[in-house]
Amino acid sequence: MLLYFAPGSTVGVLSFSSLQVLSALLQTGFPVRNLMSGEGSCVQNDDTGDEFLKKALKIVMEEGVQNATDRNHKVCEWMEPEQLQRVLDLNIRSHGESQDVLLGYCRDIIRLSVKTGHPRFFNQLFSGLDRHALTGRIISETLNTSQYTYEVAPVFVLMEDEILRTMRSFIGWKTGDGIFCPGGSISNMYAMNVARFKHFPHCKEKGLHALPRLTVFTSQESHYSVQKGAALLGIGTDNVILVQINDRGEMMPEDLEHKIQKEKSEGSVPFLVSTTCGTTVLGAFDPLHGIADVCERHGVWLHVDAAWGGSALLSCRHRHLLSGIDRADSVTWNPHKLLGVGLQCSAFLLRDTTELLERCHAANASYLFQTDKFYNQKYDTGDKSIQCGRRVDCLKLWLMWKALGSKGLEKRVDRTLENTRYLAEEMKRREGFIIVTEPRFVNLCFWYVPPSLRSQKNAPDYWDRIGKVAPIIKERMMKKGSMMVGYQSHGNRVNFFRQIVVNPEVTKDDLDFFLNEIEKLAEDL
Repeated sequence: MLLYFAPGSTVGVLSFSSLQVLSALLQTGFPVRNLMSGEGSCVQNDDTGDEFLKKALKIVMEEGVQNATDRNHKVCEWMEPEQLQRVLDLNIRSHGESQDVLLGYCRDIIRLSVKTGHPRFFNQLFSGLDRHALTGRIISETLNTSQYTYEVAPVFVLMEDEILRTMRSFIGWKTGDGIFCPGGSISNMYAMNVARFKHFPHCKEKGLHALPRLTVFTSQESHYSVQKGAALLGIGTDNVILVQINDRGEMMPEDLEHKIQKEKSEGSVPFLVSTTCGTTVLGAFDPLHGIADVCERHGVWLHVDAAWGGSALLSCRHRHLLSGIDRADSVTWNPHKLLGVGLQCSAFLLRDTTELLERCHAANASYLFQTDKFYNQKYDTGDKSIQCGRRVDCLKLWLMWKALGSKGLEKRVDRTLENTRYLAEEMKRREGFIIVTEPRFVNLCFWYVPPSLRSQKNAPDYWDRIGKVAPIIKERMMKKGSMMVGYQSHGNRVNFFRQIVVNPEVTKDDLDFFLNEIEKLAEDL
């Protein structure tokens, strides 16, 4: 990336792709050419930190990108908190420290952090390190602008609009609205706030005392952000009504109908049903058509939390999982999860075309949203948000989408589900692996039974002992640094593993390694 300037001119970025941004910085040391004088010397001023940045980026490239995604390196270098505090100097001092010391900190930070881009990191609903998305993150951090007005973020205002339009088209909406939010939890809270405003516009001025008792409906498997949103917005967690699920973890529309009628008969006002497409533990998808029928009968806002499962919309083979999502009023979709864009990248999408989002949140700050600007004020989108300053979250997704295209992203989604299916079939061939529920999506939940317990199925404490296996194996793998996978209990089920394969660099060899490593870590239990 070359930066050109003339006195009094603006800086321009001529071109970039993938990791060319990093490589150009490293190879050229920030070349700056003065067009007025014709001189092409590199400007170096240690006081500005240019030399430090050049060396730090080299460390990032070699240790944070290459080594951190290399199977020959550990997923994590485990230390207990007290030991880590002794090893890593976190103390803030009165005087600055030398460049060499700071570069040492950079190396230590990378070395002692969990490598979420490693092909054997299976711990969360996100993983991988897409180089195109990473380049977008580097550029957006470098430009350090806030996405609230066109005057300070012209490229990104237009870019966000295009990305949101494209995402809505995969939902099945030809028109609508939306905004990028700091995470799926906040996106779900946006849905709650906008739905309430839709039903009771005067609540913005009059407050909670002017409202009846409001009720929200969601499944027992929904994300905890629904509860948090009810607490934050003054609705109250007691007014979040949990709807029954079937044995696959899906909301039951008939129970939703029953509970809505019951709440209405008791004087409350149902205003929001929050469904889930891709639950956190089991990966369940609520039946949207049946739920939409209930919502339409009662005039209730239908929100779909597709933070995890929304990216299946990109796949012709798997978009049926979200059949009926076009009937929703709003959708949460996190590309930083299944697509591997990088944290954070969460979209809140609406079917509404009446500027409901802005009317709900706008405060019309005169120092930002002047009414006499020289350009079209519709491009000042900041009042749609509950925030003032808002980071650029669209560039990394845009650049990755540009690089791979929708077809490339579709292949990424398909391959993820193929890997899950492969792993499930391999588990069925091996003794000791018990699948909790047949995976419908990427979540593969299973117990591992060590050899010593396989003949003890009739023992009264069998399941209690099985529940202790996952925590021990988890401790061993982390201290060894070989891989990471999560576990949890669920309902009346004792601890089991939840395997998530979303890193596009994962191979079948990695999955075989995973199974072999589980067996090896538990062979003496």
